[in-house]
Amino acid sequence: MGKTLLFDAGNTNTKLCLADEQGLHESYTLPTRPANTDDDWGLKIESILLREGIEPTEIEACVISSVVPPLDPLIAGMAARFLECDAVFAGRDLQIDIDNEYVHPEQVGADVLVGCYSARMTYDEDNLIVVDFGTATTCACVQGNAFKGGLICPGLLSSASALASGTAKLPKVDLELQSPTLRWGQSTAECLNQGFIFGFASMIDGLVEKLSLQLPDPFVVATGGLARTIAQVSESINELRPDLVMEGLWMAYYNR
Repeated sequence: MGKTLLFDAGNTNTKLCLADEQGLHESYTLPTRPANTDDDWGLKIESILLREGIEPTEIEACVISSVVPPLDPLIAGMAARFLECDAVFAGRDLQIDIDNEYVHPEQVGADVLVGCYSARMTYDEDNLIVVDFGTATTCACVQGNAFKGGLICPGLLSSASALASGTAKLPKVDLELQSPTLRWGQSTAECLNQGFIFGFASMIDGLVEKLSLQLPDPFVVATGGLARTIAQVSESINELRPDLVMEGLWMAYYNR
């Protein structure tokens, strides 16, 4: 097998990663913008490949986890025209080897299943919770080789943006961790920063505690854009795995 281009297409950003049989290599993050054209995506991909010293013909497939249906034909068109390769979509063209026990399995996002599969292949613990800090914050529960279900909560960045746009005097703030210990803020920005970071960490800790009644002693894996920040103050997150979905795409494709 040759080189592949992996895509984790979310509602806010699309993460790209070059890969081969040896594993993951350089990654890039682009705004998703499904209103763009396949030509726009193609020119961006060509620029990335040029920077990496890779010829477009070296890419044998684009392997995609997408939760943005309008983006799918753009990536497929880009792959065909600019790379002359197939677009392989997780869950449709590429089997994800984990049982989906959702009542309506088609409603589960590809990123959730790929993340659960990746965690299942990586960790020995029978009970897992995968927390993804994306546009929404999701908790996916895995028992054995089955995705049992989960929770969908507001996202950290989307909540901060909604509060700033919906109020007259509350600003949009930096969500970098200022202190590993909760303290009251002495400015509006500090109050918002502490409230969002420690509030979301406490939300996850509380949800994990309650989910543990159904899923005893879970091993909790965090991924997504702000996972690193929340993991520093959460009491329930056992491991940070920023590339969990990319690792799952790699395993699913190269272990076929």
